[in-house]
Amino acid sequence: MAMKASLQLRVGTQLTMTPQLKQAIALLQLSTLDLRQEIQQELDANPLLEQEDEFSEEAAPRTPEDRWAEHIPRELTVDSDWSDTYPDTPQTAGSEAPDLDRQTAGQSLHGHLLWQLAMLDLTADEHAIAETLIDAVDANGYLPQTLDDISEGLTPPATGEVSPDAREMEAVLRRLQQFEPTGVFARDLGECLTLQLDALPETTPQLMPARRLVRQFLTALGRDDSRLLKRRLGLDDAGLENVKRLIRSLDPRPGNVFDNITGSHVIPDLITWRSDSGWQLDLNPDAIPRLRIQPDYAGLVKRADNSDDNRFLKDHLQQARWLIKSLSTRNDTLLRVGREIVARQLDFLDHGEEAMQPLVLADIAAAVEMHESTISRVTTQKYLHTPRGVFELKYFFSRQLGSTDATSQSSTAIRARIKKLVKQESPDKPISDSRLTTLLGAEGVHVARRTVAKYREALGIPATSERRRRR
Repeated sequence: MAMKASLQLRVGTQLTMTPQLKQAIALLQLSTLDLRQEIQQELDANPLLEQEDEFSEEAAPRTPEDRWAEHIPRELTVDSDWSDTYPDTPQTAGSEAPDLDRQTAGQSLHGHLLWQLAMLDLTADEHAIAETLIDAVDANGYLPQTLDDISEGLTPPATGEVSPDAREMEAVLRRLQQFEPTGVFARDLGECLTLQLDALPETTPQLMPARRLVRQFLTALGRDDSRLLKRRLGLDDAGLENVKRLIRSLDPRPGNVFDNITGSHVIPDLITWRSDSGWQLDLNPDAIPRLRIQPDYAGLVKRADNSDDNRFLKDHLQQARWLIKSLSTRNDTLLRVGREIVARQLDFLDHGEEAMQPLVLADIAAAVEMHESTISRVTTQKYLHTPRGVFELKYFFSRQLGSTDATSQSSTAIRARIKKLVKQESPDKPISDSRLTTLLGAEGVHVARRTVAKYREALGIPATSERRRRR
């Protein structure tokens, strides 16, 4: 039967990542230092864009919002609605996304994993399991504890009526093992290398023997027992060398690619202070330069002129408008999110870490009517200056742990309480993890001993025997 050619018309919608949209998403994610560098590059390349004089009258508008909106041209060829500019849904497979290097520059591994977690569609129980697994990841990207030990840190209020079983933990772990950097959440070296090999194209030379070597003969590889490896894998000298070369191209410590940002120079994006009317929050006026359209060059643009020079001016004028528009939206969103965070963490500002309230991305997303992925972008590498110090916005997010009274407890508050109890202990009788668990329970906070030990280690507090020996 002969095939007959025909034409079919299909109607559908698809999000297209235009250059302007890519720029908007990138600006939202950049830290202040990176954003300054990006702005300087635009100033150097675009004659239609200039920085306001710091001491000019135009550089001191009446309100923080006016400071960014004052010089935005009214006639823009782009939509001003946030959802049209910044997609609220995660990128689907195959869609073009911003450069990963830009997203992770200067970011901690823990912060980047939480950023990716915000993109997953999980139930409340699965999300609690995922956050606990992320907390357990070490600096190399590994899970040093077994899933049984990690599950002890999940109290019934966080995960439902009963603790999660092994199948639930394993199912969530498998999803997290698809995160970047590839190989993260592995429980040993063999699993880490296997995850990276599984991510390679099936057409990769020597992929199958490399997988088998990593699964079964990693110890022999460590001994460099070439005779055993060639016999078991059915390879000659050249083939075995190619397999070794493929394995050497993998990263045995995927977590190490992330920078530790604690020692880097930080410029706060937001500032909060107490006034007579309560806590106030505003943009840091010194964080990034104020921009405007260069009036002399803008006056040379002619509407109906299609010459090369006029087209050059038009293109750069539109680029300048888009950059100023994106910066305005970025800072407006920062203010909205920052004010909502401050409103929910007033107890922390007044009383310190022990008063930190549980807070998750979904809480802020619902309050400001944005997607969790957008809140994750806004709070990554953005800093708030407070009378208690400078903190990344992500610092104010912590999950809720078990409490017997009506007030819930955040993991940050429990860490602070553990630190205070250890500081008050007798030098001759250091408090054990079991005793810390009992003392917290007496205060209405019920957490597993394993959770207390994990928090103590995260705080850099030695075990009981070491504290006694040091004293």
